[in-house]
Order: sequence, then C-alpha cells, then structure tokens
Amino acid sequence: MDTQIFAEKYRPQKLNDVINQNHVVERVKAFVKGKNIPHMIFSGQAGTGKTSVLLAIAHELYGSAWRQNVLELNASDERKLETIRSKVKDFARIKPFGDIQFKLVLMDEADALTTEAQQALRRIIEIYSNVTRFCFTCNYSSKIIEPIQSRCAVFRFKALSDSDIKTFIRRIVDGEKLKIDQKAVDTIAYLSEGDMRKVANLLQASASLGEKITDAVVYDVASKAKPTDVKEMLELALDGNFLDARKRLHELLLRQGLTGHDIISEIHKQLYSLDGMTEDKKLQMIEKCGEYEFRLSEGANELIQIEALLATFMAISKNK
Repeated sequence: MDTQIFAEKYRPQKLNDVINQNHVVERVKAFVKGKNIPHMIFSGQAGTGKTSVLLAIAHELYGSAWRQNVLELNASDERKLETIRSKVKDFARIKPFGDIQFKLVLMDEADALTTEAQQALRRIIEIYSNVTRFCFTCNYSSKIIEPIQSRCAVFRFKALSDSDIKTFIRRIVDGEKLKIDQKAVDTIAYLSEGDMRKVANLLQASASLGEKITDAVVYDVASKAKPTDVKEMLELALDGNFLDARKRLHELLLRQGLTGHDIISEIHKQLYSLDGMTEDKKLQMIEKCGEYEFRLSEGANELIQIEALLATFMAISKNK
C-alpha cells in the first residue's frame, strides 16, 4: 500500500472530479473558462470539498505554474494581524506569472481570523484586486465581517449523502486495490458523517491492519461505539433491566476503551429509532443527553454520569 496519505492522494485535481457539489462547480467552471474569477467565500461543513475545489481551480487556471501563483494559508494557524500585513500583503502586491492576469490567495478556515486581521485584509482586497483574487473557506460565513462578505461571491457547500461517500470509497478502493466488504463500506459512510477526510483516514488506517477491511476492523480503528451494542444497552435499560445495561456499559467504557462522549453521541442517534416510545418521552431523553454530555465536558466521571443517564431513561420510560 502506498504510504502517501489517501486524503491528499485522492484530492480532486480537476473540477470534473469533484463529488456532488455541482451547484458550485458549474458556476465556477464558467469563471475558469473566462479566465477571470471574483473574490469568493466557500462555506459549509468540514470535509465537503471546499479546499479541493479551490485547488482544482488553481490547477486549471495555472497548470504546472500554480504554486508560483497561489498563496495557501490556514487562518487557524496564521490568524494574526502580522500575517496579513506581511505574508499576504507582500504576495498580493506582486504581479502574477504567466498568462493569467491575477494570482490567488487561498485562506482556509477564514472564520478563525481575528477581527483586526479581517479589517486589515479588507483594505488589502480593495487595493490589490487588479492583480490578486482572494478566496476563503469557512464553516460559518457569518463569522467573516460584512465588508469582506460584500466583496465576495458566496458559495454554500451541501452535506454529502451516503451515496456520495460510497462513490469516494470506491474511488480509493479501486485505486489502491483494497479488499473490503459491503458492511465495512456502510460503516465508513455512517461514521464519517459526510466528511471526506474521515473517509480517507478510516480507509487508510483500516487497510494497514490486514488484507481485508471489515466493519469490525473499521469500528476498532475509529474507536467508536457499535450502534447495535448501544441500542442493546438502551433497550435493556428501558425494559427495566438496569444491571445488564450497566454491564454492557462497562464493556463499552472499560474493555473497548470508548469515551463517554462517544457513547452519549451514539445514544442520541439511537433514540430516534426506539420502538414503543412516545415522541414526548424521546424529547425528554434527548434533553437529558444534552445535560449529561455537558457534565462530561465539565470533567465529571464518565462511568457514574452515564449510569445516571441510563437510570434517568428508566424513570422516563416508566412514567405514563
């Protein structure tokens, strides 16, 4: 197996290779074809292809000379005013190489920029727009100041569906000639929650453990609770069998080494599929999940808190 990180190896090099985001890609293709793009903001959840689309634009515009014409920064690491005044300003003021009349500044995770840095960046965008285009990616476009938003075309990326995730899985499996069963594919799609980076990392880690990737291997690599184990624990508690539910909890926490946050997260997912439970009781249980998850984040003991959560669920299920 190639030692190169799958997430980077299988990053789309062309806009046609981008999965799902057609509503963005088709509009961007028109800009690339005309060799003139606006300042842009790409907004959406992690792992949906925002940075990949920007890099594909750079490859299609500049070809092999893209590195000389692109400044790529991660705002969560370089978020201070000094970075904007030095790196960005120095790059933006220099004319581009080649036939394209502008260079690109790609600012990843731009919602992490301080307000002062964004104000400085606003002025740089005004001054150097004739030779530099600024492109931002972020999870929350509302955290970018209005003067920058008003100067940019905003594109919102959709969450990826399971079929999109499975298309990406198949691309890696075929490229690396991996052996994987269908249950493992479904498990990776379930655990990734629409994040392509998680998909690539889970596949690479799983492939390193054996010749064939199974769902058991994927859960072991991800250190996540199996839905069936958590649902069984829940059903035992709701049926009034607290001691057996407690034993199952001990297996998850102590033997499988899962965290309390992971278990509560999976409990939350499984609540919606419980049979014979009224909507009102489900709402009460969801509220309790939030309360106990907050307790864990404040440093409370995981075992005690989740046992208390199961006891609370028992009380709710018995109430008429």
